[in-house]
Amino acid sequence: MQISELWRYPVKSMAGQRLERAQLGRDGIPGDRVLYVVAERGQILSARTKPRLLGHRATVGPDGDVLVDGLPWRSSEVAAAVEFAAGAGARLVEATGNERFDILPLLVATDGAIEAFGHDLRRLRPNIVIAGVEGLAERRWQWRQLAAGEAVIALADLRERCIMTTWDPDTQEQDVDVFRHIRSCLSGTLALNAWAAHAGRVAVGDEIRIVDRPIELALPEPGRFA
Repeated sequence: MQISELWRYPVKSMAGQRLERAQLGRDGIPGDRVLYVVAERGQILSARTKPRLLGHRATVGPDGDVLVDGLPWRSSEVAAAVEFAAGAGARLVEATGNERFDILPLLVATDGAIEAFGHDLRRLRPNIVIAGVEGLAERRWQWRQLAAGEAVIALADLRERCIMTTWDPDTQEQDVDVFRHIRSCLSGTLALNAWAAHAGRVAVGDEIRIVDRPIELALPEPGRFA
C-alpha cells in the first residue's frame, strides 16, 4: 500500500490543491481549511447548500497566502465571486480555531472503497488517498494506526457522508443517486476520520503499513474538533 494522492483545501468548500508532499501535524496539513465562507450574519456556509463554491479553486501561494482562482483572497474580485456563489453579504474569513474541521483534521480514503463508490474521489474531499487496498478493507481499519513516511496517522471512525457528495466537482450539477448509493450500499459511510498521532513529513509514493503494536498516540483534546 502507498500514498497515491495528497490534498489540502485552503478554503472550506472550494476545490482543493493537490500536493506531492506535506508535513502532517496536530492540525492536519498546513494551509488546509484556513479560510471559510460566512453569511452576512456570520453563520458558516458550505457547498452543502452553496454548491457554486465548488467552482472556485483555492491554493496556497509561494508566500504562504491563500489564492482563489489565482487571485489574493482579500481582493475585490474574489469578494465579488464569493458573493455571487454564496449570496449577498457572504464573505471569506480566517479560521481562528478548529471550527473549520467537520470532524477531525484529516480524512483518509482508499482506492478500493473509491472503486466501490464508483464516482470521482473529489466528491469525498480526502486529504490522503491510499492505493493498493483491496475492496472495502478500510472498514476494518477503524481505531488503528498507519505508518507513512515520518508520520503515524491515527484512524478514528468512518465518515458519515452528506448531501455534498451529490454535487459534481466540475459542473456543480446534482445527482442525488450518488448519496442514495452511499446510503444503500455503504451504510452511509465512506473514508476515515483521522489525525496525525506522530507529526512528520509524508509524500506521494510513501509506503503505508498498518501498525499493530501499541504506540504512544498524541490524542486530540476532548471536544477540540467538535
